[in-house]
Amino acid sequence: MRPLVLITAALALAACGGEATVAQTSGRTGGQPLETRPADGAGQAPAFPGQTRAPLATANVAFEVVTVAEGLEKPWGLAFLPGGEMLVTEKAGRLRIVGQDGRLSAPVAGLPEVYPARQGGLLDVVVGPDGLIYWSYAEKREGGDGTAVARGRLVPGAAPRMEDVKVVWRMTPTIESGMHYGSRLAFSPDGFLFITTGERSILPGRTQAQDLTSAFGKVIRIYPDGAVPKDNPFTAVSEANKGIWSSGHRNIQSAAFNPATGQLWTVEHGAKGGDELNIPLAGKDYGWPTITYGVEYNGRPIGEGLTAKAGLEQPVYYWDPVIAPSGMAFYDADLFPAWKGSLFIGGLSSKRLVRLTLEGDRVVGEEWLLQDLGERIRDVRVGPDGAVYVVTDNAKGRVLKIVPKG
Repeated sequence: MRPLVLITAALALAACGGEATVAQTSGRTGGQPLETRPADGAGQAPAFPGQTRAPLATANVAFEVVTVAEGLEKPWGLAFLPGGEMLVTEKAGRLRIVGQDGRLSAPVAGLPEVYPARQGGLLDVVVGPDGLIYWSYAEKREGGDGTAVARGRLVPGAAPRMEDVKVVWRMTPTIESGMHYGSRLAFSPDGFLFITTGERSILPGRTQAQDLTSAFGKVIRIYPDGAVPKDNPFTAVSEANKGIWSSGHRNIQSAAFNPATGQLWTVEHGAKGGDELNIPLAGKDYGWPTITYGVEYNGRPIGEGLTAKAGLEQPVYYWDPVIAPSGMAFYDADLFPAWKGSLFIGGLSSKRLVRLTLEGDRVVGEEWLLQDLGERIRDVRVGPDGAVYVVTDNAKGRVLKIVPKG
């Protein structure tokens, strides 16, 4: 019998500051995997035990979900400002300051024009170690569209604006797609800016995921001002894009540094099956589209249908069927002691918050939270107060805060 996760919810969300109380009542661990549906990649076997469908592992945590802000149009990224306010991006191209009372500012002026078609728009946002604001966005260019990253100095107030705006990175080449921009931003403990990209979905882009002359399907590592570090893995390769850190990715929308190791972890979208959790290492090829779990959306094999090949890296963990990952955060705060060391990942089509239990670099347990809300989880962050914050990707999106019950 599959163990049951007993979750009760009482929703009272009429206004900012309303609460959705979610009591996690099951403390059972070591059971069968939560996922019981057949895999889309029928007949595919994991490369090692525990690479997929880890057993249910609950932490017996009772919590409440509080609405911090609402009325956002498809919010995408969330960042905390030093004064206690937050920045939230809206896909349509607006950047908002969220006050401690939950009120939304007027859109921040001075940002470059964004391309909001299909999966494009204003995407991630982070506060750099230099105090400047960094954001990723899709832009329309001659010959198509692509991801760009800019930075600026935020001037708050009744009419907030960005000053000294500079575009620090642009995806090349340019292609007409409207899909798979990647776009998570993360600063390493030693101050480098890591940018995740997608391979633009369409076949001419997909074939460039392992091409070192292209920024498609890559993890990029640069200095905050856009300069390329001399110790990047491909700086000595004459025709390579010198910013590339790792290659062979599909569409990375989750990225965070593990505070225990200082390493970057990412999660990328698979096709029909095959969402991957990776620890991208310098110069390594993570295989897309040569190897992958899952299948094409039409059910046919991807390429030769391979899941492993010499010289190509295996994911730490994968999901089949998919969770549709977006946003992630390691929990290293004290507000929830039972969650310390956990990895939280947002789920879009799965409409859940996934919590992974880790032992070193291996996933040993999985738990699904917030399913009662029925909302797409676009971003996940741990706040300075130790609460877990999530952004819901809806036409009337919200910022929610998970706090201990009672």
